[in-house]
Amino acid sequence: MIKTTYIISIIALLIVVYNCTIIDWANPFSGDSIIALIAVMCGLCCILVMTILRTSKKIQKLENKN
Repeated sequence: MIKTTYIISIIALLIVVYNCTIIDWANPFSGDSIIALIAVMCGLCCILVMTILRTSKKIQKLENKN
């Protein structure tokens, strides 16, 4: 499960990087830039959720050990 969360986080990071190249920084709230901004935010949320999941799995493993 932990390896899967790392793989998903890496894919989300690649999506964030790719969409940052699409954003028109002169006018970020028009056309394709707004879609890229939304995709960047979604990717960052995915990374955050995967980090929380990994942390909760580590805590669960420590609880089961005791």
